[in-house]
Amino acid sequence: MKIFQLLEMYSIKPETLDTFTSRRNAFAKLGSFGKKVAMAAIPVGFASVAGNKAYAATMEPLDVLNFALTLEYLEAEYYTKGLAASGLIPAGKDRAIFELIEKHEVDHVAFLIAGITASGGTPVSKPTFDFTVGGAFNPFGNYEQFLALAQAFEDTGVRAYKGQAANLMSNKALLTAALQIHSVEARHASEVRRLRGLKGWITQNERGAGMPEATQAVYNGENNLMQGGVNVTTVTTIGSDGITESFDEPLTKEEVLTIAGLFIAA
Repeated sequence: MKIFQLLEMYSIKPETLDTFTSRRNAFAKLGSFGKKVAMAAIPVGFASVAGNKAYAATMEPLDVLNFALTLEYLEAEYYTKGLAASGLIPAGKDRAIFELIEKHEVDHVAFLIAGITASGGTPVSKPTFDFTVGGAFNPFGNYEQFLALAQAFEDTGVRAYKGQAANLMSNKALLTAALQIHSVEARHASEVRRLRGLKGWITQNERGAGMPEATQAVYNGENNLMQGGVNVTTVTTIGSDGITESFDEPLTKEEVLTIAGLFIAA
């Protein structure tokens, strides 16, 4: 399932995206990092986030759940493969955390499939994932790469679920189901970030130490100071850093699929 097929599944025309980076162009951009930097980079997030557009496009509730299912398939397989990779995840605290996260993601997949089916829909098929992106990366042989990619996936997931909340307003049961997963994804993101020595939350639009420039679009827009039409700096003295840490921003489906699409081989 190539990225264009995935976009078509959700009725997204590539020419309508603000920016769209093909797999080939993504590799070309990575070339500028140099061999040493590129091997440490994680190739996600080449689409830009221009303002808060998450509610501009709409999807039917069942389409939203299938959209979420695609992301959960990706995360579940990633952690399953990571745990199966001999010597990758250190024994003790780190491994215990990823064992629990993997169980959660597998449960999310089963939960969404059951919910879609019970609602009269057809669950989307699981794509074929290539977490090495054609052999350019080695997340299952390099723990730092594994952690960086896990952070990018989890931070993307949190913003992706938020970006689709409005499209589930018409179905309270499905909205509740999505929010139940969203809160757990946020906990995953916090745990992974702390394993990497970062804060558990995002400050401004900073991707965090050790994250390559290629991941920046996962964090663009997080420096928003406007909430509910109010410039929050005018009603508090905590400063812009604290304000941005207090609110999470959504990603559009186009932005999420562009990020995830780099890892979908078929």
